[in-house]
Amino acid sequence: MNIENLKKSYSNNTLTPRALMSQIKERIEVHKENPIWIYTLSERELEPYLERLESCEPESLPLYGIPFAIKDNIDLKGIPTTAACPDYSYIPEESAYVVHCLIEAGAIPVGKTNLDQFATGLVGTRSPYGACQNSIDPEYISGGSSSGSAICVALEMAVFSLGTDTAGSGRVPAAFNNLVGLKPSKGVLSTSGVVPACRSLDCVSIFAKITEDAQQIFDVAASFDTEDPYSRQMPVIQKGIASSFQFAVPQADQLKFFGDSEAEALYFEAVKTFEAMGGTAIEMDFSPMLDAANLLYHGPWVTERYVAVKEMIENKPESFIDVTRTIIESGKSKSAEDYFNAEYKLKAFKRQAEMLMDEVDFALTPTTGTIYTIEEVNADPIQLNTNLGYYTNFMNLLDFSAYAVPAGFRENGLPFGVTLFADAFEDRKLMQLGESYIQKASHGK
Repeated sequence: MNIENLKKSYSNNTLTPRALMSQIKERIEVHKENPIWIYTLSERELEPYLERLESCEPESLPLYGIPFAIKDNIDLKGIPTTAACPDYSYIPEESAYVVHCLIEAGAIPVGKTNLDQFATGLVGTRSPYGACQNSIDPEYISGGSSSGSAICVALEMAVFSLGTDTAGSGRVPAAFNNLVGLKPSKGVLSTSGVVPACRSLDCVSIFAKITEDAQQIFDVAASFDTEDPYSRQMPVIQKGIASSFQFAVPQADQLKFFGDSEAEALYFEAVKTFEAMGGTAIEMDFSPMLDAANLLYHGPWVTERYVAVKEMIENKPESFIDVTRTIIESGKSKSAEDYFNAEYKLKAFKRQAEMLMDEVDFALTPTTGTIYTIEEVNADPIQLNTNLGYYTNFMNLLDFSAYAVPAGFRENGLPFGVTLFADAFEDRKLMQLGESYIQKASHGK
């Protein structure tokens, strides 16, 4: 189920959006024991979208009849937004800007997906609606915080989905469910109508099964929003790819796989594949990136999470899951002095990172060093979540664009993924490189 195939089926009159939505409803029912969805649209709520499509031709809209899912911290007009906190629930009068753009292009919203509460976590277990189960092995975590958004695409309940990504939430679930995950440059996809986690860092992300779909969604969604003060326009001229290129890999002593030898082997296999594509791997000191990553939860940026939900966490703290409340409340004690001291450090890390990245076309890391079972995460929720963010937490702080792609499977069938990252506004270049890698890796097997 992808955009090209659905468009052909619609044009050939072998499928209609209405029939497809009926099939998707059946798939949702089959997997109802997995708490993927917080809300799915009823037949009555879907009717206006379907009626509109029935009044026009498939060729008239770029995303005609393409079903998509929305992480439940992103607004859909008339449908509750909960951010996985029932007491926080509200019904928005308008859709988020990016959702509106996609619907105008013909996409059909299926529903709102489960997430780590207030998008705080990389595991997918921190929700009162239940812990999302990995799409391949239900004993393992789905990744988060955009847990339901990844699983529903993996299980073909949607062609694509929207997540959010502050610390890795648009990449970790992609790696754990064998998807591509685009973490766009900050501001390129509007965050108007998105419940903030860290508003200055938040990105709306895209999950899909194939790069071609991710590219098409990005082309529609990357629209400048004058109402969003963090919105940025893509430059008219963007960087391309040469037949030979250089890419950075972390120094050997900076790579962490947390005892997962299969993940380690798959990463080095991915490096070899990029070399076979004409790339030269350059071992680089990733200290600026890793030092910046430590600022995300141990520095003052956690205060942004506190500010976003201040009224509720002060007046109804019982509404929060314990681990979520503990993390967010830690932001209350940060001072202006803490912020400026951290900001000065971050500027220095950014300058160092820019100098390193000037020497290469992109960098390649594991998306995560390992994967855990739900039971393991429940036993040690903070540390294991921290481990999962080792390669992801610095991206938005340092203003990188990133693209996560599948990179093989462990012997137990669980997938592994790698992430390509580069400077802001190099999103399309990364997707092109990522697709070239996917093609090369698949042909080599």
